[in-house]
Amino acid sequence: MKKIFYFIIICFTPLFAQGQIKTVSYATAKNQLNGGMPLPSEEIFYLEGTIPPSVRLVTLEVFRSKKSERSAYTYRWKAPYLIDASQFELFVTNPLRSNERYHMKFSFYERAGSDDLQELKAGITKNLEAYIRANYEVSRKGLQALASQRVMMTQLNEIVIQGLGNYAHPLDQEFQGFSDVVRQKIEQTNNLRLRNAKFNILRNKEDASRDEAIYANQLIDELIQLTTAEAEQYLRANLLMLVDIREIQSYPTEKRPFYLPVNVGYAGTYFGGDFNSLDYGTSPFVGVAFPLGRRTFTKFLGNASISTGVFTNTMRNSDGVSISGPLIGRPTYVGLGYSMFRILRFNAGIALTSSEVNGSLENVTIYPFVGFSMEFNIWLGLNR
Repeated sequence: MKKIFYFIIICFTPLFAQGQIKTVSYATAKNQLNGGMPLPSEEIFYLEGTIPPSVRLVTLEVFRSKKSERSAYTYRWKAPYLIDASQFELFVTNPLRSNERYHMKFSFYERAGSDDLQELKAGITKNLEAYIRANYEVSRKGLQALASQRVMMTQLNEIVIQGLGNYAHPLDQEFQGFSDVVRQKIEQTNNLRLRNAKFNILRNKEDASRDEAIYANQLIDELIQLTTAEAEQYLRANLLMLVDIREIQSYPTEKRPFYLPVNVGYAGTYFGGDFNSLDYGTSPFVGVAFPLGRRTFTKFLGNASISTGVFTNTMRNSDGVSISGPLIGRPTYVGLGYSMFRILRFNAGIALTSSEVNGSLENVTIYPFVGFSMEFNIWLGLNR
């Protein structure tokens, strides 16, 4: 009983060890990670560092150095409500790859002052007005827009988004773009024909032209007021302002050791027959598996593998013929395996066999087999 207990402990101890989440420190003043040591790879971890009490938000962008910044994962830490924190903690939930180099970008935000917010509001309002006025011109055909409705909506949204580039919403609510009310106003303005829609043809040309210009400017002012009001509604929040950026380029991750999965199990080989007269043989087997992927990054392929090995015993079919193998006197196999519960693997494939005829090995045959095995990782360390 004690032997079984010790065996269970040995098998499951690696699983318990993996349950511990590492913590990595970031020295803000030195701009140094993990004391200069490589970052953990192929596992989640916490990243913590000290900050001034005025900092309310810390963001971290992480991406592989040889990849584009667009592939970055972003993590956020926000100070608790009405609490001045002196330390931040980020939970890095996307494991880093072994023996790779990563770019790390830390951004620190403080509460924006009233002067900063007024300057931001004035800048966005001014840019919206300038764009709208530059996009329209009055002609004999009416009020003409130089850009389509769709393009105009996109560019108006972009003006606000770019203006907010150095700011963040305290509740992580991004600007959702201008509403359908603005869209309808632009559509109304673009479809307007001044001479046909507003003015009496009996007026003289000078008065008509003057009134047309007044009416056109009125419509433009209404659109400016509408976009400004919607932008200000978002800007009323106590926005956070970017005050510092720290970057660490090409930082290494730890190199994971290479393990060779060894399988020890029991399988049945099908020789023929049906359910009423099934002809099969069984034997223990031992072999090695070659995973199709890393379990950390792709669950299915990480659990799947191509395996090969040898049956430890010869088998006999229903006719009493001894079934062995042509290579080493034992049946060999090649198959696919899938890991369950980490250490239990289901295997299925083909077994290469031979039988003895007239004192010599002949009748080389391939049969299907299925089986279960326990999987153990053997560390292949070189010069270590």
